[in-house]
Amino acid sequence: MNDRLEQPLLQVRGLVRRFGGLVAVDGLSFTVGAGELVGLLGPNGSGKSTAINLISGVFAPDAGAVLLDGQPITGWAPHRVARAGIARTFQLVRVLPSLTLAENVQLAVAFHAGGARQTGANARDWLKRVGLADKAQSQPSELTYIDQKRLELARALALQPRLLMLDEWLAGLNPTELQQAIALVRSLAAEGIAILMVEHVMEAVRALCSRAVVMHHGRVIAQGPTAQVLADPEVLRCYLGEEVTADV
Repeated sequence: MNDRLEQPLLQVRGLVRRFGGLVAVDGLSFTVGAGELVGLLGPNGSGKSTAINLISGVFAPDAGAVLLDGQPITGWAPHRVARAGIARTFQLVRVLPSLTLAENVQLAVAFHAGGARQTGANARDWLKRVGLADKAQSQPSELTYIDQKRLELARALALQPRLLMLDEWLAGLNPTELQQAIALVRSLAAEGIAILMVEHVMEAVRALCSRAVVMHHGRVIAQGPTAQVLADPEVLRCYLGEEVTADV
């Protein structure tokens, strides 16, 4: 029973994904505990978004395994992964421009098992959760960039996930918007949702993530407590582009 209680919510074991001769993800392994907020970091092209696509079922791995709460979900279609309890946002915002904000979220509510009967009320609840309650009948084209991101987040939350994956959700925000977004993500983690963040904004990573996993050329080069990882000489060289000399 103790092993069950201590089992990570998400286990990624030796994931490999090739695109022709390019190995985009090469033996990736890490875990995310229930209610934990983990940063998935690395320079552009390091394989972070590919990893998110592998976990969410967009891509099938060439090798390795993904387990959710101990159950293998490797290679499952995205809709099965979503229903199992994993939701995500995208690096480039994906909303349905012909639908209102409420209708965008209603689709996700209806998709969630047992959610089809009260879609209107529940959609408004999720929009309120991300600060968009007063825009429920607006079109996505009328929103600012951060509000489009909030809409996508509301749609992900409507799936009532156990694990939420944010793919550069904080990118492109001004300083005020960034602080608002950090507070929102922190509040979601406080509610017990496990969060895996692909992120380049170090201020947010330091403020939010208890642990970090750093990728470079598809491989993990460091993982552990965030402050420790961000001070790792290999991370500084590969991710931050700094030459580091050891203290002697």
